[in-house]
Amino acid sequence: MTDSKYFTTTKKGEIFELKAELNSDKKEKKKEAVKKVIASMTVGKDVSALFPDVVNCMQTDNLELKKLVYLYLMNYAKSQPDMAIMAVNTFVKDCEDPNPLIRALAVRTMGCIRVDKITEYLCEPLRKCLKDEDPYVRKTAAVCVAKLHDINAQLVEDQGFLDTLKDLISDSNPMVVANAVAALSEIAESHPNSNLLDLNPQTINKLLTALNECTEWGQIFILDCLANYTPRDDRESQSICERVTPRLSHANSAVVLSAVKVLMKFMEMLPKDLDYYGTLLKKLAPPLVTLLSAEPELQYVALRNINLIVQRRPEILKHEMKVFFVKYNDPIYVKLEKLDIMIRLASQANIAQVLAELKEYATEVDVDFVRKAVRAIGRCAIKVEQSAERCVSTLLDLIQTKVNYVVQEAIVVIKDIFRKYPNKYESVIATLCENLDSLDEPEARAAMIWIVGEYAERIDNADELLESFLEGFHDESTQVQLQLLTAIVKLFLKKPTETQELVQQVLSLATQDSDNPDLRDRGYIYWRLLSTDPVAAKEVVLAEKPLISEETDLIEPTLLEELICHIGTLASVYHKPPSAFVEGSRGVQHKRLPGSAGSGESAESPDTGSATGATEAPPAVIPSQGDLLGDLLNLDLTPPTTTGPPPPTSSGMQMGAMDLLGGGLDSLLGGDLGGNPAMGAGFGAAPAVMPASFNAPVGGGLDDLFDLGGGVGLPMGAYNPPKTIWLPAMKAKGLEITGVFVRRAGVIQMEMTLNNKAMSVMTDFAIQFNRNSFGLAPAGPLQILTPLGPNQSIEAALPLSTVGPVMKMEPLNNLQVAVKNNIDVFYFSCQYPISMLFVEDGKMERQVFLATWKDIPNDNEAQFQIKDCHLNSDAASNKLQSSNIFTIAKRTVEGQDMLYQSMKLTNGIWVLAELRVQTGNPNYTISLKCRAPEVSQCVFQNYEAVLKN
Repeated sequence: MTDSKYFTTTKKGEIFELKAELNSDKKEKKKEAVKKVIASMTVGKDVSALFPDVVNCMQTDNLELKKLVYLYLMNYAKSQPDMAIMAVNTFVKDCEDPNPLIRALAVRTMGCIRVDKITEYLCEPLRKCLKDEDPYVRKTAAVCVAKLHDINAQLVEDQGFLDTLKDLISDSNPMVVANAVAALSEIAESHPNSNLLDLNPQTINKLLTALNECTEWGQIFILDCLANYTPRDDRESQSICERVTPRLSHANSAVVLSAVKVLMKFMEMLPKDLDYYGTLLKKLAPPLVTLLSAEPELQYVALRNINLIVQRRPEILKHEMKVFFVKYNDPIYVKLEKLDIMIRLASQANIAQVLAELKEYATEVDVDFVRKAVRAIGRCAIKVEQSAERCVSTLLDLIQTKVNYVVQEAIVVIKDIFRKYPNKYESVIATLCENLDSLDEPEARAAMIWIVGEYAERIDNADELLESFLEGFHDESTQVQLQLLTAIVKLFLKKPTETQELVQQVLSLATQDSDNPDLRDRGYIYWRLLSTDPVAAKEVVLAEKPLISEETDLIEPTLLEELICHIGTLASVYHKPPSAFVEGSRGVQHKRLPGSAGSGESAESPDTGSATGATEAPPAVIPSQGDLLGDLLNLDLTPPTTTGPPPPTSSGMQMGAMDLLGGGLDSLLGGDLGGNPAMGAGFGAAPAVMPASFNAPVGGGLDDLFDLGGGVGLPMGAYNPPKTIWLPAMKAKGLEITGVFVRRAGVIQMEMTLNNKAMSVMTDFAIQFNRNSFGLAPAGPLQILTPLGPNQSIEAALPLSTVGPVMKMEPLNNLQVAVKNNIDVFYFSCQYPISMLFVEDGKMERQVFLATWKDIPNDNEAQFQIKDCHLNSDAASNKLQSSNIFTIAKRTVEGQDMLYQSMKLTNGIWVLAELRVQTGNPNYTISLKCRAPEVSQCVFQNYEAVLKN
């Protein structure tokens, strides 16, 4: 009888019966009882009450029973940690069993029991198994180290298991080597700066030797590890390629793709004139073609990877166009992917073949596929100039079929062909105009309107055609409305006498009857241009357009490089870097191909003797970002109550209590928002005032200037970036705001220029911030005391405090601002340099620095490259000190200056840095350590901005 009988019982009192059976003297009865327990556990019943009874069954020689008990143990150990300790003695005993299968089973189960209390007891058995005489036990123990490291990393490091794992790379058994590599890779991935897999030519040689005898999954682990190695020169690169090439003929497609990844990476280092380079290109094509004869799902994965390979090296598959021709029974996702690759491989040599194929596809029944095929013809015309005429005639043939969706797609692509080859194919416009009535899709209608507007002087009845679209103006999509507005203005500029009424009609529809802000803004711009300076209008609207590029859908080169390093993984299918879809990916180091990779050295800690002294308490956690729209609407209109220091004060200016959003917000939120009744719905704030002087000296005096290791000189003036446009006039009914954040004498200020580009006077200015990562809030009202007339501008300086409400933003230094005047409320986002938050007392004592550096976990360390920086270490240190980045110590090792620096944020977070400056090398390496690692990216960007300006 089969084991299905164990799943059929639903008796009451079952637990008691099972308990009795588990304690039976008969071995067979015991085994039956454990099977019933496992069956109940599998279907979701709680059988944790039987824990002690099941654990008692561990003392058996029967391998099947032992496996079942271990399975139960793995499932319930987490919920019964105290009980699980009972099993420890059996584990220890089983790890010394004469049967290697039992030893391996014990060590595998130990790794799966994720209970902190038990892990320390498991170290000794694991140590023995790592040095076991049987390779099966050693390979299982290697994986167990990775599992244990995930539970308690410190314990694994203290016990020396990582060194034992490194030794296993030299093991005589290839499977042990593969598992050791897999375990070390897994650990290294979660600790990107640990340099665990110290790959050198000797290690690589051992891995390549093991590669030939491993199982297929072992081969994948080793190949993935090889892909992370950077060879010293092209000879070593060629040698590795020669030894990896046989893997291309493996039956497992995952092994093939991993081998392709290694070869694609190492080819970067081979000179293109080398004979072997050409041979390798030829060898790469057949395995990729073979992958396309697998089942559709595998084909799709292969095609997504081939898409990346073709973008990087089209020459590999340039003679293999036929394998990408679509078969009638291919699923749609495979068809669309093949089509994409066909276009990428299209060249003058094969364009006739490709066009014949595409024309055939355009008569298929699958609508999505037909649309893409028609677009593909257009892309071929843009890519291969010699084929443009043939492509246009093919598209005209398709338009003659009168199939609605084919006609519409053809018109969209012909518009692009006109952009690429102006004044060449305009003779086809008459044919296009014949199909005007059949167009019902917004994109096709917009394309046709663009063609009519652009070539209005060649079309006799252009005004009638555009007028026909105008009849249902408000029912059209925004895309069509915008295109129609522009086309009619173009027509007016070309034929002003005949189309005056038409242009007035469209401007009136766009500005007075439309709710769409984009359409209104464009309408007003055209109206003002036409009424003030028709000559300028002609220059703007009828300006010569740039030619469109050949390949508009190529992946950006740095992303492509990273994706090539991830061939054969999910990243290569999504065409996104792992950081975009893997939650909690801790590494900030992105993979690069050797030609463009920066130096990947890990940071050295400042080793200046033993340290004593207090380390910083961890700062408060920043709450995560919530519903932003809700937060903008719910802007907190009452001041934060805080026990922190008040904003800087002086006599003079009191902060008026006012509602930034006038009557708008309280009606939105329902009810009065509180505050001073005399002021309307206000935020009744306690008076907060501006600082008395912006020229006070930075605290610390001369002591601060000279107390630096390594003879670092006086600081320069702080770097302040130029003003940028925060709120364009188009988006704010004529109000333009440009600004910059500065820090002067310990006070953060928002320096703004408000420019009135509207025709009406602006008054009653007020400002408010949304909650943000560091609690930035206005320390006083926005002081604009005189009305702002048309075409006038005014300077305003707004002091900021850091005691406002906190919410984590993305990016961290993003600030969402609302500005109100007598016309409306306007919203904009801007980013402040994080150096605004570096306080003047951010210089740590040396001993405290060293203790803190060691105390912050290595996981929190991030390493970056600052490229093209031509300062020496002293000049860099002076420049950084002006932004409150203080150098604690400097030392020189083998011609490389190392600056150890500290900075402190307004919310108490300390950031520690090690900056490496090599004489004659314009690329600096910076390592940042911080208890809140999300700050590191912003700090790095700040370093770059300060050092390069």
